[in-house]
Amino acid sequence: QVQLVESGGGLVQPGGSLTLSCVASGTIRSINFMAWHRQAPGKQRELVASITRGGITNYADSVKDRFTISMDNAKNTVILQMNSLKPEDTAVYYCYAIIVSHGAKWGQGTQVTVSS
Repeated sequence: QVQLVESGGGLVQPGGSLTLSCVASGTIRSINFMAWHRQAPGKQRELVASITRGGITNYADSVKDRFTISMDNAKNTVILQMNSLKPEDTAVYYCYAIIVSHGAKWGQGTQVTVSS
């Protein structure tokens, strides 16, 4: 059974930083793609950032120049470094991965709250 487990969410003041981590556990040969999505109350889930196994990244316009996504292929881990956080970044953040032989997987989500 393959699972994605997120960590690192919490409460932070505007302008602060948080680092989210997501580890894929189980029998994994390779991960082709990993991403972070988020869903704020009353809104649809949206893509925040993504990264391919080869290191190609993509960011939502709203987080460009503030968030950085990275992937450790050896550790089956994706990291989202979030800087200059704004109240509008408040949401549940979900890890997503496309794993060889297992398909698409979602994590359970971690809450990020940006508030003074």
